[in-house]
Amino acid sequence: MHDLNTSPRRVERMMMKQALLHLTVLGMAGCASIGPGTVTRDRFDYTAAVAESWKSQMLLNLVKLRYGDTPVFLDVGQIISGYTVETAFSASGTIFNASGVIPGVPDSSVGLGAQGRYTDRPTITYAPLVGERFARSLMTPLPPPAILSLIQAGYPVDAVLRLAVHEVNGIRNRYGGDLRARPADPEFYVLLRNLRRIQASGGIGIRVQRTDRGEAILMTLRQKVDPATAEAILTVRTILGLDPAAQEIRVVYGSVAASDKELAILSRSILEILVDLASFIRVPEVHVLEGRVGPTHEDEAGSEGPLRPLIQIGNAAERPSDAFTAVRYRDYWFAIDDHDMPSKRLFTFLMFLFTLVETGGKEGAPIVTIPAQ
Repeated sequence: MHDLNTSPRRVERMMMKQALLHLTVLGMAGCASIGPGTVTRDRFDYTAAVAESWKSQMLLNLVKLRYGDTPVFLDVGQIISGYTVETAFSASGTIFNASGVIPGVPDSSVGLGAQGRYTDRPTITYAPLVGERFARSLMTPLPPPAILSLIQAGYPVDAVLRLAVHEVNGIRNRYGGDLRARPADPEFYVLLRNLRRIQASGGIGIRVQRTDRGEAILMTLRQKVDPATAEAILTVRTILGLDPAAQEIRVVYGSVAASDKELAILSRSILEILVDLASFIRVPEVHVLEGRVGPTHEDEAGSEGPLRPLIQIGNAAERPSDAFTAVRYRDYWFAIDDHDMPSKRLFTFLMFLFTLVETGGKEGAPIVTIPAQ
């Protein structure tokens, strides 16, 4: 007589229970989808990675322009990430009784085991931004209506004009390019200070008027304002040579206005903006002495003292520990301090302007395709 605990019928029932358990586990593994669980992680991880790479690329190209090197822009065309999850289970073991033999159980043994594999194969495609359309977009001046729209959207008028224009009604802005470097006219910073005061009070408005030739952009300087703002508006009108009684001022592209009811804005291209911003980068003195790069221009002074540079990008021999973004070039690290909010805001604004550049292709934003198997 066999032991009750190891009888063939009991062994059979035990093996059936194990088989049912294994089938249940396999069924759960087969039915559970891994796709939904990856959406949150992948979406934010890839977004952060693409954003950081764009920041590094933009800063590196600014540094290259400072050194007279060739900037190269590489776009992320497509992201494909494939996941594969495979599972396998088996059972084995040995059952003993007094006689040493159990009918129906070969070699008196059963087995139990598990095996799994997880595979992640991301594929990322890059496309260099080249071609006639892209080059032309880099060199095409920003349209004055777009500049006014940025101001209307809340971007500081002084930062926008310092960054994006050469002249306003003949009043010249500073430019830092080596071949065309020049200081700003003294009136330019007085103009910016008063325009910022008017903007803070909500005194600048924009209106679009349809004409036979298309659309005309009109800028308005509000009449009902407080005395301090009214004085700032009068100062702006005087500097720009505008009619003190004109309620609407036509905005055009150019250096000099055709009348006292017109505002002529000679705007910059994206390439000119990049070259000018690159001139603010502080370079190692040893590179200047070796003739690898020109010296950094001294900070300009306005009517109220030294002016803060549009952007502050420093250098160090070692990688900065707390940088908003940093890149290595010619054995030095160039970085924007994470505590420098004005530089961070302007750098982010620059990247926003760059997204307006036509890349030359018909592709849209990067596509993230994640097949889960």
